[in-house]
Amino acid sequence: MQNDRIDTMTAVNAPEETFTGSVIISGYFRREVPSRLAGATVNFSPGSRTPWKVNSLGQTLIVTKGAGLAKVEGGEAVELQSGDIIWFPPGCRHWEGAKPQTSLIYVAIHEIESNSGVEFEEKVSDEEYHRAVSSLKRIQRDRGRCA
Repeated sequence: MQNDRIDTMTAVNAPEETFTGSVIISGYFRREVPSRLAGATVNFSPGSRTPWKVNSLGQTLIVTKGAGLAKVEGGEAVELQSGDIIWFPPGCRHWEGAKPQTSLIYVAIHEIESNSGVEFEEKVSDEEYHRAVSSLKRIQRDRGRCA
């Protein structure tokens, strides 16, 4: 058994060249082979967000606090709330972030293929973000084009 204590974990600012706004990544873990599991806690300030990205083996988000939104390419933006569990299938191009007036914290879990489990692409523009916020819907399931 391995117990990673919170007081031994480091927190880092997400790279400004890819993320928008203040995003802090903490508690990063990567399990030893043969496991491919990796993850971290990600804390978004209001209005901050990831870039467009693709997880080669998929990604699960467990929202622990706050509210935000997620969007898959070709799909509608969906609202995220504390307690939600979100799955992005392998190869699904997507982004997520906090709502304009609310912070968001989630645990991100993915598997690593080769050396990386995620490919970061271009930033989500302010226009894309505000368009997604204005069209935000709280729905049970949105499979977008990634299903």
